[in-house]
Amino acid sequence: MQIPTGKKQSLNKNLMKILSFLLKLIIAVIFIQSLFYKFSGHEQAIHIFSTLGIEPWGRIGIGVAELIVALLLFVPKTSVLAVIGSAGLMAGAILSHLTTPLGVVVEWNGNSDNGTLFGMAIAVLFCSFLLLILQFQKKPQSIKEFLGIA
Repeated sequence: MQIPTGKKQSLNKNLMKILSFLLKLIIAVIFIQSLFYKFSGHEQAIHIFSTLGIEPWGRIGIGVAELIVALLLFVPKTSVLAVIGSAGLMAGAILSHLTTPLGVVVEWNGNSDNGTLFGMAIAVLFCSFLLLILQFQKKPQSIKEFLGIA
């Protein structure tokens, strides 16, 4: 038995919506769970941003940016811009791990994250790229349509 073409397209569209939602949820959960560390002044977060030379304002500012992105992911008119923002934030995080004394494995006061933060940054960047690919699958006719503001 074959699925009629109209139902197949509807099924594919629903699967894409579910996948898109799950990818956004992964990004939001990762960003939101990290806010406790940034906003509470956890010693790991202070170590990271001190190593980068941007403590405390960088820690707080990046935390605010991650919170805004996590919320805007679920607003249809801003979701693509939020995805671009999440990719930018994580590109910066990954570069910071790779090009500064911070390193892939963050170590502070005898503790180690065993590369967890670096792995989460890679995961968010990967999810962001997948979301952008899904957006391109809609075949936008203009940049405004791609960004969801047409």
